[in-house]
Amino acid sequence: MTGQLATARARVHDVDALRGFALLGIFIVNITFMASGFPGSLVVDPAYSSTFDDIVRGLSSVFVDMKFYLLFSFLFGYSFTLQMDAAARAGADFSPRMLRRIAGLFVLGVLHIVLLYGGDILTTYALVCLILFWMRGVRDRTALRVAAIVYGVVLLSMVGSGLFLDSSAFLPSGAEALANAERADQALLGGWDGIIGQHVGGLPLLLIQAVSMQGPTALAMFLLGMVAGRRQLLARVRGDEPVLRRIQWIGFPVGIAGGVVYTLGGGNGHVLAVAVSVATAPFLTAAYIATLLRLMHHPRTAKIRDALAPAGRIALTNYLGQSLLGLLIFTGIGFGLAGSFSPLGTAGLALLIFALQLVASAWWLRRFRYGPAEWLLRWVTNGSRPNARIRSVSG
Repeated sequence: MTGQLATARARVHDVDALRGFALLGIFIVNITFMASGFPGSLVVDPAYSSTFDDIVRGLSSVFVDMKFYLLFSFLFGYSFTLQMDAAARAGADFSPRMLRRIAGLFVLGVLHIVLLYGGDILTTYALVCLILFWMRGVRDRTALRVAAIVYGVVLLSMVGSGLFLDSSAFLPSGAEALANAERADQALLGGWDGIIGQHVGGLPLLLIQAVSMQGPTALAMFLLGMVAGRRQLLARVRGDEPVLRRIQWIGFPVGIAGGVVYTLGGGNGHVLAVAVSVATAPFLTAAYIATLLRLMHHPRTAKIRDALAPAGRIALTNYLGQSLLGLLIFTGIGFGLAGSFSPLGTAGLALLIFALQLVASAWWLRRFRYGPAEWLLRWVTNGSRPNARIRSVSG
């Protein structure tokens, strides 16, 4: 019985560890927008335009961009089924609980956008989760078909736009983009008025991205995650399944090749390049999942799960914490270091902050059951204040 409990606990930790890994990838992308106004304007900062800087940016484009958002979305759908199971175990009605949770997530997202970081995903997740909530009773086959159709429509619309529309007509000229980036940097270095104004001013673009790509792709991944959760696919992993190796053999070549085409094709500034990334990113994401599962279940590398799981268990707190640290480090409210980090320095800072979050998360969870944001969201979800502190038990 003890062995079965330990195995079950390890498999729950698999989900947390994957979520922690996704959190790292998302931060590596997000911090570039927190640290400078240039990436958001789709232009390179002239201060960091060396070949080495381009290589660092290219590596991020190939291996990180768009891949971890998909993983995070898949795990959100998987966790949706865990929420359903939790309600059933508590003998509670799932519908009001989940609707309160969605509302709480949306409010947190709005506050996150206005106060901390304009590139929020929580509001998008909350709104798309309403569709997932509505579709929770569909059969697995229907969910998979809808996911494929939604993702396919996004891809075909991007290919069509790239072939038949001149995207340059909708983008500012090089000089105008540089001027916009410099103004964004100055806004970052200002006080609350400038920062909030920049965040609010970016809402139309955030809405367009959410409707055209992030929302639909998130829904597709939510549905895939829901099906995986129903079938408890991550609860039965041993790490030695042949399918994991096959996923690696297919996912890495296809995903990396697509990432290279996306990067050399101009990245986010070119619709067809983004379409290539949309088509191939799921392959690399799947390969990452397979690799991490194999590592976490190998005796020599199982500690990777122990390191990542605490951060993933309180992922909402860590996600918001990353934005808070970005605000304090880069903006005029804090140290005012916007524009001071090279691409390598920015990535290194992201790794350092995430390493500190790993340590802080493990320390926190030895004392509390939930992170601060998770505690608040759980209160909203259940309608009663949860007891967060872990009581020590002596002899």
